[in-house]
Amino acid sequence: MKKIQTITSLGVLLALLAILIGPPLQVAYAAALTAKSDTMSSLKISTLSSHTIKFTTPTGAADSTDTIIITFPADFDFTSKVIGSVTFTHGATTGAENTETLAATPSATAWGAVFSGTVNRIFTLTAPTDGIGAATVAASDKVIITYTSANSTNPTTSGAKTISISGTFGDTGDIIVSILTDDQVAVSGTVAESMTFTLGATSVALGTLSSSAVTSGTHTVTLATNAASGLTLTVSGTTLTSGGNTITAMSTAAASSVGTEQFGINAKDNVTPNAGVECSGTAPIAAAATGYATVDSFKFVTGDTVISSSAGVNSTSCTLSYIANIAGATEAGSYTTTLTYNATANF
Repeated sequence: MKKIQTITSLGVLLALLAILIGPPLQVAYAAALTAKSDTMSSLKISTLSSHTIKFTTPTGAADSTDTIIITFPADFDFTSKVIGSVTFTHGATTGAENTETLAATPSATAWGAVFSGTVNRIFTLTAPTDGIGAATVAASDKVIITYTSANSTNPTTSGAKTISISGTFGDTGDIIVSILTDDQVAVSGTVAESMTFTLGATSVALGTLSSSAVTSGTHTVTLATNAASGLTLTVSGTTLTSGGNTITAMSTAAASSVGTEQFGINAKDNVTPNAGVECSGTAPIAAAATGYATVDSFKFVTGDTVISSSAGVNSTSCTLSYIANIAGATEAGSYTTTLTYNATANF
């Protein structure tokens, strides 16, 4: 009986010794993914949305048997998802990632990519068969997996949803997204209709008119509007008049002609006579209208449009130039007129 006990004790000692001096046990530990996120184009329930899933893998995926698995909750719907609508990139530097080729089955140069599970909510990537080269995911690589919005439908219920990342590559992690009943805020505001119009002066003194030289004068106008169809500035009144005598108005646009009766205006930077400045301001601006928009060409017809725009304009400053010529036989007298300018916004 003592002999049997001795043998048994010796066996236990030998077994313990074998454990102590034998090869160490190898225990695999999954590493935690870092920098995890899913940027979605919409968080609204029952709405198509893209997904840009990002994470950093401490371990990498370099073996031909390595898989990376993205699992969405069952209430996400990827029923019609196709591999062509997914991109997979990775690399050590953001913005310089490698873009991998995806195929139904892995090859030496392509990652296998398969949708499975209820409504295709599980996406499995399998490393290339050679397990080497740039296609492998190195340790500490930044991984980006992008689903386009086509046929990627959000859940029908709101709340926090957990997307799981796992696979035989060894690292794991979860991403939580919040699905909302509505992710849009309706913002409204009203822009009031507006128009401004000012005259730079209310009188223009031409002085003594001469049959041997043109006489001129100027004043400015300033206009602005947000009217969709712009604005018009019209002029109305009569030509220069003294009692029953008048100086002929220029019914058609023409140049100054010394010694001939003429009364006209324009809105240009003229040379003869040296009067006026072009309309100016920060674009878009108004401009001289037809008949009043040619340098050294003047006209006056009551009711005409002299400045206009076809759309809204910023503050525009225009200079109106006046000329008067008389003939040797023009009757003496004090010649005057009162012109009315009317600015109209075309809302």
